[in-house]
Amino acid sequence: MPSMTETLRILEPYPGIFAFYDGRVVGKRLHGSQRNWLDDGAYSLGVASYAVVSGEEALVYDTHISLEHAQAVRAHLQGLGVQRMRVVLSHWHKDHVAGNAVFSDCEILALSLTAQRLDENRAKIEAAEPPIRPLVLPTRLFDGTLTLTIGTRRVELHHFSIHSADGAVIWLPDEQVLLAGDTLEDSVTYISEPGEVATHIRELSRMARWPITRILPAHGDAARIAAGGYDARLIEANKGYLQRLLNAVEAGETVDPSLQSFAEDEIGSGAIVYFEPYETVHRENLAALISLRDT
Repeated sequence: MPSMTETLRILEPYPGIFAFYDGRVVGKRLHGSQRNWLDDGAYSLGVASYAVVSGEEALVYDTHISLEHAQAVRAHLQGLGVQRMRVVLSHWHKDHVAGNAVFSDCEILALSLTAQRLDENRAKIEAAEPPIRPLVLPTRLFDGTLTLTIGTRRVELHHFSIHSADGAVIWLPDEQVLLAGDTLEDSVTYISEPGEVATHIRELSRMARWPITRILPAHGDAARIAAGGYDARLIEANKGYLQRLLNAVEAGETVDPSLQSFAEDEIGSGAIVYFEPYETVHRENLAALISLRDT
C-alpha cells in the first residue's frame, strides 16, 4: 500500500521554521474515490502544518491530516535533535487536529473555545470519513493571547475570529512573520461560518494593522511558502473578497460564479495565486451566503 506521506514536502521558508506541506497533486487522492474531508478539502487545496524550532525545543502548529503525517512531522523534528515538543492548535477543524494522538505525550495548547468545539463535536469527528479516533483533546487552554519561549525564540499566540470563531495564530514578533492557520488562505478564504462574515471582515481589519512582513498560511501555494510566504496584501485580498461577496449577496446582485473573474484584480496583482480547485470553494461560499440571506 502506498504511503500516506509519499507526496509530503518539508519546506524551510526561514531558518528553524518548517512547513510540512502536502496536497495540490493533480489526480492524486489519499483516502479513496468517495467524497471525504481529507481528499476533497485539505489535500485537494494543499495543506501545511508548521513547526518553530530553536535548539532542543519545538512548537508544532497543528498536527496535520493523518496520524502518518503527524508521525513524519515528529520524526523530522527528532532528527533535528528536538527533545521537547509542544503543540498549538489553530482551530478545531478536522484537517488541523487529525494527528493529535501522535503528540498525546506532549502539551497541546488551544483556545478555550477550540477545546469546547472539539468536545461538542467529538462524536462527529471520531465518526468522520476518514475517522479521527481517538480524538485527543488539548491539555492547556488560553484565551486572548499567550506568550511562549521556544528555546531562544519569543512566540506569541493570538485569538482572531476569522474563518472560525476560535482562530489562533502564531506571531513571531522578532521576525514579523505570521503563521496564520486558516485565518488567511490562498486563493480565497473558505466561509465556514456564513453568519459571522461581518465579524471576520472586522477581524481582518484588525490584523491588517499589525506590522506583518510575511505570512505563512495553512492553505496556500507550496512554492510561495517555500520562498518565504505571502506579504500583507494577502490580508486585504481575503478581506476584499469577503466584503465584495457579502455586499453583492445582501444587495441581491448577481455574483460572477467564476472565481477567476470575481477575484481578477487580486490575482492580477500577485496578492493571491489562482488555483482552479478554489472555484468550488467560491461557489460554495456564494451558496452559503445566499442560503443564509434567504432563510
